[in-house]
Amino acid sequence: MRTGGSMDTKQILTDLRIERDRIDRAIAALEGLDGTAILKATAPSAQPALAKARGRRRMSAAARRKIAEAQKARWAERNATTALIGQVAPVKSGGRRTVSAASRKKMAEAQRKRWAAQKKGAPAVKATSAKKATPARKPMSAVVKKRLSILAKARWAQRKKAAKAA
Repeated sequence: MRTGGSMDTKQILTDLRIERDRIDRAIAALEGLDGTAILKATAPSAQPALAKARGRRRMSAAARRKIAEAQKARWAERNATTALIGQVAPVKSGGRRTVSAASRKKMAEAQRKRWAAQKKGAPAVKATSAKKATPARKPMSAVVKKRLSILAKARWAQRKKAAKAA
């Protein structure tokens, strides 16, 4: 506001209205920080400031309860389906693998043979597998690989057709 001298009434009113708008904006900004802002219909200049300074939205207790119940229902449905899946197809734990008694017997016999050969001073007998060693082959060309792929697919189709017929 201006000081000193006489002012006309219109100028005083204009200055007071400007001051009032500035104070309303300051109040709105402070209320916006608290989340207690209230829009006033009488002060249109304060409304944009209130809209900007609104802050976080609050949710009613009833709305929170409704959302929580819906989420719990979703969890219960998910847990029920996973429980059913577990009952239908039990998953084998990934622990240690077991060896059949016959295989253990074969392995023990082969090891005894190796120890006996080592005791005699003869060269150690290597463990042999059921398959015979195959000689090294030349790498296949792309054309040969493609031809083999086509033949394999044809065999699979024939087996599938035979299985349907049976």
